[in-house]
Amino acid sequence: MYSGKCLCGAVEISIKGGISDIIHCHCSLCRKNSGTAYATNGFVNSADFIIEKGQQALSAFSLKPGRTRYFCQHCGSPIYSSNEQDKLRIRVRLGIVDSEIIERPMSHNFVDSKASWEDFTADLPHYPTFEPSRVK
Repeated sequence: MYSGKCLCGAVEISIKGGISDIIHCHCSLCRKNSGTAYATNGFVNSADFIIEKGQQALSAFSLKPGRTRYFCQHCGSPIYSSNEQDKLRIRVRLGIVDSEIIERPMSHNFVDSKASWEDFTADLPHYPTFEPSRVK
């Protein structure tokens, strides 16, 4: 079982089953929706996804007919999306999951539309907190 919440904590979710088909999506829609270089998404069975708290805090947006993105109306955190053509599953933004995820990503998708500044092979330093040059 997995659990998670949005940035402000108004929406809390749980996932009773596994997460499948985890991808890093670099399409322009996911980049704009997440504000990042890519969004990490995974599918879960609709019956296994529970809004534990904050159903009333969810807002929805549909860019394409039959596809709806749900997000917290308070903090803007993307939570999940649904597709009328695949009612048995929903797509969860894995950044909201607080539990240790045992499944792993299978691919980077839509790499032809990746952010121009994203470099998969960059040999960048890793820091446990802020970069040393940041003024605190």
